Amino acid sequence: MPARDDMPATLKRSPKKAQDTYAETHDSAVEQYGEGERAHRTAFSAVKHSFEKVGDHWEPKSKKGPSDSKAAGGRGTKAKTAGGVDANASKEHLLDVAKRLDVTGRSRMTKAELVEAIQKANKRASRK
Repeated sequence: MPARDDMPATLKRSPKKAQDTYAETHDSAVEQYGEGERAHRTAFSAVKHSFEKVGDHWEPKSKKGPSDSKAAGGRGTKAKTAGGVDANASKEHLLDVAKRLDVTGRSRMTKAELVEAIQKANKRASRK
């Protein structure tokens, strides 16, 4: 499958189900839209529906569904994406993820601040 050849490293370190979701959706999107950015965005959107980014890999979410207001609003919305962080999860869940990523000051953060801090921690982990 062509999508497996160019799969992002974060997905290569993720469960097989996340890899399969990305590859199957990407290949289907290529048939419909052609190769390019739209096919990759469509594939990542499908992954974000069932998985969340934690550090340098993707983990299954406890509940399937849109991960942020951008995903819930669709393609035409002006909302920002949370970059794979499940912004719709409970604050308790976000605190747990932040703890696993060793985010400092997490106990005093609001839910929005936690999402932003987790995004930054994820980017740092992915760069390594």
